[in-house]
Amino acid sequence: MNTNFNLQLEELKNRFEESLESYLEQTHFEPEILDQSVKYSLRLGGKRLRPVLMYASAQILGGKVQDVANFSLALEMIHTYSLIHDDLPAMDNDDYRRGQPSNHKKFGEGQAILAGDALLNEAFSICIAECKKGRTYLRAAELLCENAGGKGMVGGQAADLYYQGKPSAGKTEADFIVLNKTAKMIVSAIVVPAYIYDADEQIISLLTQFGVNLGFLFQITDDILDVDGKFEQLGKSIGKDEAENKLSFVRLYGLEKSRALADAYRDNCIDILKQLPYECDFLEQLVRRVRSRRS
Repeated sequence: MNTNFNLQLEELKNRFEESLESYLEQTHFEPEILDQSVKYSLRLGGKRLRPVLMYASAQILGGKVQDVANFSLALEMIHTYSLIHDDLPAMDNDDYRRGQPSNHKKFGEGQAILAGDALLNEAFSICIAECKKGRTYLRAAELLCENAGGKGMVGGQAADLYYQGKPSAGKTEADFIVLNKTAKMIVSAIVVPAYIYDADEQIISLLTQFGVNLGFLFQITDDILDVDGKFEQLGKSIGKDEAENKLSFVRLYGLEKSRALADAYRDNCIDILKQLPYECDFLEQLVRRVRSRRS
């Protein structure tokens, strides 16, 4: 992997961590247990894929990281709340997240639900504040909020639960789940900067296609890692998709075909990047990293 890529990836992650820490130092929730549970999950780290994508998208469009810093915080808060709720016994029932006890294992189920609720509302508060900056910021906020809700991530999660264990569910249902649960949030990361900078519709269309394909690549790779990954690398339980009879791509197509599909989505992403009139080497390398990841 290109050394320059690794340096840039680390730089973007560090800039986000600095932005997040600055925000958390100025923010306090009451009672104290709510403050602790919210900040516990936000500070667990992770790949920070979505903020990095948003920063990188802003840069290729000729903008600056600080232009999208607040939206990146909102996006990561939404992602974090979804993980807290996803780990709950009523959902995926996972005791670990990023190698540490899940929020509900550390603070209790009720507090975990409330921590997720607080994060979602805090994210929306940030988006509302950004709308005051003008028309393009309003459009960006609308996209992020819609992709997080019932027409996006929440709808995808609902379908994921509903089709679990249903033998009649197939490709159409699996595609719906991945598009809404995973891909639309990645689309937000990529397209929010384009809205802020008032990019033309062709650019927005290409970036949206890129985000959708990257979302499918990420989720199919995740399905594969649930079969052949390791807890020490993933930081969460493995084998849960099969144990809970989830509608995953591995269940539908088997391991080898799922790998071939992941390769195809990787290639689609790279082909789309080549159609953009920008220097997209970092994003291409990031796509390759997503495909080869083991964590």
